[in-house]
Amino acid sequence: MERKNLEEKKKIIYEFICQERYVPMKQKELAVILQVSKESRPDFARLLEELVEEGKLQLSKRGRYSKAERKVLTGIFTSHAKGFGFVSVEDWEEDIYVSPEDTKGAFLGDTVQVALKGRGESGKNREGVILQVLAHGISEVVGTFEKSKSFGFVVPDNQRITKDIFIPLERSREAVTGQKVVAELTDYGAGRKNPEGRVTEILGFSGDPGTDILSVVRAYGLPMEFPERVLNQARRNAKPVSEADMQGRMDLRNEICVTIDGEDAKDLDDAVSVRREGENYILSVHIADVSNYVQENSALDREASLRGTSVYLVDRVIPMLPHSLSNGICSLNAGEDRLALSCIMTVDPKGKIVDHTIAETVIRVTRRMTYTSVKRILEDKDEAERREYEALVPMFEEMETLAGLLRRRRRKRGSIDFDFPETKILLDERGTPAEIRPYERNTATRMIEDFMLAANETVAADYYWQAQPFVYRIHEKPDAKRLYKLVLFLRNFGYSLHTGGDEVHPGEIQKLLDRLEGTPEEAMLSRLTLRAMQKAKYATDCIEHFGLAAEQYCHFTSPIRRYPDLQIHRIIKENLRGRLVSGRVEHYEAILPEVAKHASDTERRADEAERETEKLKKVEFMEQHIGEVFEGVISGLTQYGLYVELNNTVEGLVHVNSLEDDFYEYADEAYELRGQHTGHVYRLGQRVKVRVKGADRLCRTIDFTLLDGTVELWER
Repeated sequence: MERKNLEEKKKIIYEFICQERYVPMKQKELAVILQVSKESRPDFARLLEELVEEGKLQLSKRGRYSKAERKVLTGIFTSHAKGFGFVSVEDWEEDIYVSPEDTKGAFLGDTVQVALKGRGESGKNREGVILQVLAHGISEVVGTFEKSKSFGFVVPDNQRITKDIFIPLERSREAVTGQKVVAELTDYGAGRKNPEGRVTEILGFSGDPGTDILSVVRAYGLPMEFPERVLNQARRNAKPVSEADMQGRMDLRNEICVTIDGEDAKDLDDAVSVRREGENYILSVHIADVSNYVQENSALDREASLRGTSVYLVDRVIPMLPHSLSNGICSLNAGEDRLALSCIMTVDPKGKIVDHTIAETVIRVTRRMTYTSVKRILEDKDEAERREYEALVPMFEEMETLAGLLRRRRRKRGSIDFDFPETKILLDERGTPAEIRPYERNTATRMIEDFMLAANETVAADYYWQAQPFVYRIHEKPDAKRLYKLVLFLRNFGYSLHTGGDEVHPGEIQKLLDRLEGTPEEAMLSRLTLRAMQKAKYATDCIEHFGLAAEQYCHFTSPIRRYPDLQIHRIIKENLRGRLVSGRVEHYEAILPEVAKHASDTERRADEAERETEKLKKVEFMEQHIGEVFEGVISGLTQYGLYVELNNTVEGLVHVNSLEDDFYEYADEAYELRGQHTGHVYRLGQRVKVRVKGADRLCRTIDFTLLDGTVELWER
């Protein structure tokens, strides 16, 4: 069959099979009837497979094809500014594309029923049509109020909400043009009708200090203030450690241990110590026993569960627990008795954890250290710093050696280490960004990371083999389609990724990253490899953590700021006390699936809000630098342009229309923008110089223009 006739043939095959008298019909019989030659039967078989994949045909176990029954799924609708949208279905391989005419008035965040239609024009996503809206996911919209003579309306901050919200003046709370407001939706609109609402809160004018971040907080529904009953309970529970509290606990107050955190950290929930015992190392990771102060089903617990996690925005922290706990009795402050849950590990000279003890303890932190100070001691060999902490320097050096052993063992089994710099945004007293720079990891941050990983993995393995109900942190294997696309792309650069069918071992990815280190294409290919990975999440079934190459993994080390950690602390303590009997096991088996799902959802919400405030402040920062020239690297490519990330981590778009030297087309299979006449090729990882053209706070976008002669061009 000629390629140009394939779609026509596919249509004929579909219509033929759908005739009632030929249902079901064997593939070979159909091929004979359609007079398909023996040589073209592979193409014919592929067309049948495509029709099945598109949801138009179904294949029985006996090898017979028939018209597919309409497949209806339930998922969450996400709208796009251009009118179309996608439906995300849990455990479904890909999002379902919905064209503008098939959205049936669905609103951003709605739970909908969607029927599959086929594949989109690009062949990337299944197409669907929304049958009905089951539930609305958004009840409030944050935006800018605009007032006319007889009515008002709110222009949503979220560009995915495609229509303004109509506000009757009597429901406007006397808001004026230019103010940021929260509008409660009273009607979601239908057809051409706009949604309607009423103003419930006026946040302030757009330029007022803090209003921008507060708008993000409200938009994501992040709870700011604690209810009075929760604050009262926290204050009552935040009592000094008493003799009664210490009964039955392992007393480790005479053991030298330290906290190592950032300078501005206030909730210190982990302390560490290392000592030698013969040829082995004894690594102790002490975690604040938050569960002692937050009882299950209490007001405190319900509020912590609702929040799911602390949220770290650019200018503030929204804590999971009130400050009287998180910064007070649950914080492992130096020189004060504190209750802890400790994982004490014996590590041999090869970095293998050969024994461990998990125990309820009472500790007293010797010194509060910072990452900067420990870095000065270990990396910089700063004499003044080493003199100040002279008694602790030998332990820090033992820590550095042990961390190296643990890290090498992890890498040997295949653990992946993506070392992309995080962003550090410094604000002035008005909340205006004064400086943006990359926040690099150092010896001290990596050391603590190594110790926390060891404790998390040890605890997870312990409870997995005990077969107790638990909340694990899982990271599934890369999606087969993304992996296949990555392998093909790597070949263009002369790199290979050894795979077994549709799977890859994490060690192969780490080997690839090692080969890329120091090469011009390192940034580009490392980013693409990261994008092929799945997102980590919480689950009650223990699936391996792909990125860490760990068979069992959990989050044990941050109960002040993560609810799953607090939940498993309760399980551990009940087990240690012999109270994890059949009734309690059934209780945890009943509640943990929802705990895991909700924790994953709140974590995703927090991540999105944190990214949004970073984008907002980056745009505000670049407004101060319009017209200036910066160096950067091409970090993304699309059909409408190329993204450039500056050395300070700010990212902006060079629109394809601004590339005036040629007409450029996007080659999806190669991640390239290609000039039709000059042969110039733009790829990820190229270093460029750009001029800041503009910055839009509402859209959170930054526009650049390329400077002539500054691009490292790749010729085909």
